[in-house]
Amino acid sequence: MDMQTAAERSDAILDAVLGEIQPELRWVHGPTTVGDCDVSRRRAVMTNISAVRRGNLLGVVDRFWRKSGYSITAVNNDVEFPAVYARTPDGFGVRLRIGGKGQAFFQVDTPCVRESAVAGSTTKATAPLYEGEFIPRPNIHSDFWSAETPEVGVTPGR
Repeated sequence: MDMQTAAERSDAILDAVLGEIQPELRWVHGPTTVGDCDVSRRRAVMTNISAVRRGNLLGVVDRFWRKSGYSITAVNNDVEFPAVYARTPDGFGVRLRIGGKGQAFFQVDTPCVRESAVAGSTTKATAPLYEGEFIPRPNIHSDFWSAETPEVGVTPGR
């Protein structure tokens, strides 16, 4: 596998997990970085995820990754900045981290592969694109994800 093929596989991994999350999260591409023999693809979620709904998001992602045969390698249960880390059966590292203001960040790191050029992702972002060097804090409201009350019938936490 070369870097471009690995980057495309990374996009498929990101597309799959984001496609599993309902209601849909709105997101933009983060930077793609290329190492000596690996590639990292990132997506920043622009939907505001309230503190009481972060556990819902991590739970959906954790269950989907396990169902997909991924090994969960670490879980950070920090109240403000939780995260879940996993590895695919073919050696790709995946993570979901919650940052400041409830902004979720997905990342896929490839295993070491053959060097090649890497094109940008062909997956269309679902949030407005931002000009400049930075991605702003989440700024899209969701009646579900941004709600300040726990989901009815769901116990908070994981």
